[in-house]
Amino acid sequence: MSALPEFNTTITDEIKVMPAAHEKLVELLNSEEEINGVRIFVSGGGCGGMTYGMTFSEAPLAHDSILEQDGLTLYVDAVALSFLSGVEIDFVQQGMGASFVFKNAFAATGGSGTCGACGAAGGGCA
Repeated sequence: MSALPEFNTTITDEIKVMPAAHEKLVELLNSEEEINGVRIFVSGGGCGGMTYGMTFSEAPLAHDSILEQDGLTLYVDAVALSFLSGVEIDFVQQGMGASFVFKNAFAATGGSGTCGACGAAGGGCA
């Protein structure tokens, strides 16, 4: 018997998707064929600290946790989820631009909290 905690495959309240972000993500997903969800990932950013990104995904991977909410499916691997626990994802329009914003992201570790490419014509975050 292992002393390790069981892997949680379902996201409940670890990540909160605000209504504007939910609406935009569902819109983007519905515009793409053969895409079933949005993957949220975290990567090391050198001197800039941790950064995050979002991309379309056809299916979950072996160590993904999944958030399913009113037509939206998010895939987050266990490492990214440990950095994003407690985050609020919002979609903000300012002037001529729009972006997804991760609020409270990396509060303890530092890092980036915007994704300017999201919602732009032709695709999601990369």
